Amino acid sequence: MSGHANKLYIVIPAYNEEANIETVAREWHDTVVSTGADSRILIIDDGSKDSTYTKLYALKKMLPQLEVVTKTNSGHGPTVLYGYRYALDQGAGYVFQTDSDGQTKSEEFGRLWEARKDYDIQIGFRKGRQDGGSRIFVTKVLQFLLFLQFGIWIKDANTPFRLMSGQSLHEVLRYIPENSTLPNTLMAVFYHKRRKKILYRHISFRPRQGGINSLNFKKIVKIGWQALGDFSNFKKGI
Repeated sequence: MSGHANKLYIVIPAYNEEANIETVAREWHDTVVSTGADSRILIIDDGSKDSTYTKLYALKKMLPQLEVVTKTNSGHGPTVLYGYRYALDQGAGYVFQTDSDGQTKSEEFGRLWEARKDYDIQIGFRKGRQDGGSRIFVTKVLQFLLFLQFGIWIKDANTPFRLMSGQSLHEVLRYIPENSTLPNTLMAVFYHKRRKKILYRHISFRPRQGGINSLNFKKIVKIGWQALGDFSNFKKGI
């Protein structure tokens, strides 16, 4: 892997986000522009059934550092991994991931970028999050399961607000299955187990800014069952 040392890729998966995608794209495009002309924001349309991709394609004319990819639907986890590998293939020195629902704030990215050389990964810690009790409960259950499986207590393993060095990301991706439903969680475990330089930062986490949450109880249970298998296999690999 080679690339520009300060080249940033912001990776954002999107599925049926026509209500949010333009605002999110513009907001994070401004952020990526501030980091340099080589940096890019990559939004991956995960086979949306609404006008998400149409809106993104039109935005490319106005946002010169926006890259748009569309693909067959595979779910959030595999789409995030697709974006990570794409970014590394383009020579990214740093990769940041967030989601397309507008829950994170781009103005909170700057302090991560300023400290980028000091850490392998910086992860947002969602204290006082505003996305509902059920989501908070799922996060707590995940935290407990990770402790049982790996013996480590991770503050917020699956936060969609993380900045990673390209070098460390390249290393960890070798251990993550391409179809993983919770790759960011497995990656957090890897960074802890391999004693990488980690920093958790308190971030804001707003309610979804528009549209409908595609996750429901049935999907959460399905993801959970697959994640348990992923955790077991991952533990053997690392």
